[in-house]
Amino acid sequence: MKQFFISAFFLISIFQLQAQVADSSLREVKLQGAVNFRDLGGYKNKEGKNVKTGLLYRSAALNTLTDADIAKLASLHIKYDFDFRGPYEVKTAPDKIPAGTTRISLPAGSENVGDSNYMKNMGRYMKSDSFLLSFYTVLTPFKDRYSPLFDSLLANKNASPILFHCTAGKDRTGIAAALILYALGVDEETIFNDYEATNYYRRNENAKQIAQMTKYFGMDEKVATSMMGAKKEYIQATFTTIKAQYGTIYNYLDKVMGLNAKKIKQLKAIYTN
Repeated sequence: MKQFFISAFFLISIFQLQAQVADSSLREVKLQGAVNFRDLGGYKNKEGKNVKTGLLYRSAALNTLTDADIAKLASLHIKYDFDFRGPYEVKTAPDKIPAGTTRISLPAGSENVGDSNYMKNMGRYMKSDSFLLSFYTVLTPFKDRYSPLFDSLLANKNASPILFHCTAGKDRTGIAAALILYALGVDEETIFNDYEATNYYRRNENAKQIAQMTKYFGMDEKVATSMMGAKKEYIQATFTTIKAQYGTIYNYLDKVMGLNAKKIKQLKAIYTN
């Protein structure tokens, strides 16, 4: 029954993401040692322009890449690897990246993820997925986590490819992708679809982790499934909170991320065509 529930959840998610599945052969970068590695390019914005392909990549952890994977990433000519993970995550699972790629650490909000105190608190986290909603709606660490990323995107005049990631490539990475796509003029529904696509790209890994969470931590199966899933309501909660505090997403990008109208235009000039 447990396996049926887990499978049914992700099967429904896959049906809801038919467009993502259909173009996964174009968007996904298939690697032996990493999942959820995909191109943000190809989305059409409200002005009828497309986000350029081969420039903006998102991913899960990169610590188990094979030599063949590293060679494939080297062929993508990725200039920067923006890592949103905290010190403990990085220490226990250091990135493997090509020699020509520079890793930039942006751990704001993740300073204690995975350490002993964090693990002690996991018991209360595991009673529901409400803490994830809190993660998506507490905006305090966003500035230090994401504004350096936007600064680098703006400084990237030659349009060199960049990569950003966390551990699962879902939460910290999902918010980054949402803000980038919004800044490039992509509509919210498309942004939500890109976020939920993680359910497709991580379907096998999520099923394994859900089984481990229920077995070793005694977590309720439905809660574990909900926590591992990329639920539209999570990323919607981020947007709703931003709008409540700043009026619009663009006001937030201006006041917090330093992206005024001129810089938004510059971003679009670099990353859309």
